[in-house]
Amino acid sequence: MRAVTINAPGKIAVSTVRDPTPSARQVVVEVEAVGICGTDLHILDGEFQLTSYPIIPGHEFAGTVVAVGSEVTALAAGDRVAVDPSLCCGDCRFCAAGRGNLCERWNAIGITTPGACAQYTAVPAVNCHLLPEQVSLEHAALVEPLSCALYGFDLLPGRIGENYLIYGAGTMGLMMAQLARRAGAASVSVVDPNSDRLAVADKLGVDLVATRAGGLNRPEGWEVVIDCTGAVAAIEDGLRSVRRGGTFLMSGVAAPDATASFSPYRIHHDEITIFGRMAVLHSFARAIELMATGAIEPAAMISHDFPLDQYPSALDMFRAGRGRKVHIRPSASARQLDG
Repeated sequence: MRAVTINAPGKIAVSTVRDPTPSARQVVVEVEAVGICGTDLHILDGEFQLTSYPIIPGHEFAGTVVAVGSEVTALAAGDRVAVDPSLCCGDCRFCAAGRGNLCERWNAIGITTPGACAQYTAVPAVNCHLLPEQVSLEHAALVEPLSCALYGFDLLPGRIGENYLIYGAGTMGLMMAQLARRAGAASVSVVDPNSDRLAVADKLGVDLVATRAGGLNRPEGWEVVIDCTGAVAAIEDGLRSVRRGGTFLMSGVAAPDATASFSPYRIHHDEITIFGRMAVLHSFARAIELMATGAIEPAAMISHDFPLDQYPSALDMFRAGRGRKVHIRPSASARQLDG
């Protein structure tokens, strides 16, 4: 089969590799679509400390089961699935406490084990979630980022009638904006220096958009501020934008060695609550249900489809901040995607 491999930091190849076969409790999925994420850039740049090279990337994906292991009974060839990439040990203190996303031996498909930037991938059957008919395979590749956004909302206070400010109008920011409205926000504002992305946020019904928070004229701040960028400047500005008694959610993935400056006095004096959101926790199945009910508009967030052989170009586009969600279609040719 054809697959992308990151052979070392900064080194990508698209080549022919051996087809996967399922172990007793695995299935093989023919990948329909896989999204590119900021984590993929961290892996390529050698910043994700758990990754060993070479690695087949790709952790946001959906496809069709084509083979099942000898002990798999809940799935069959032909089933359409979205796959939760998280691999938890089940034995450590965090797993025992129901916090598998903090597992002491945490792994993930496409991050520490072979992923979905390939025509086929072998995954644990327990990580596969059946898709309802109304969710297409292409849109189902958005289930993983949606489940991340949904887990972020699990961490927030959940008070109706509060004002939200979201940094970043990429896929995660657009999802957070749509979920905030559904969760009862009084207003939702989005900040992004990219005017094209802000135009999409505006079409999705947010109240205000701007290239910087200072342009929104809310000196008292926002009750809930969410960073979806991982950029230090946005994080620092976001912490300054939280209203007294408000909440800041760190949802974007910063570089491991990044540092940010903030006022500890203000965190204490204004009782600012700060949450970090790491991966997915008990939210994958709910994300599928939300997608099936139309809670988000997937088509508005997917801007580009690339065939597998053009993965390096797709990654360059993503790094440059062009477009929104960029999908790889491993079984499609460039001619098919061009229509």
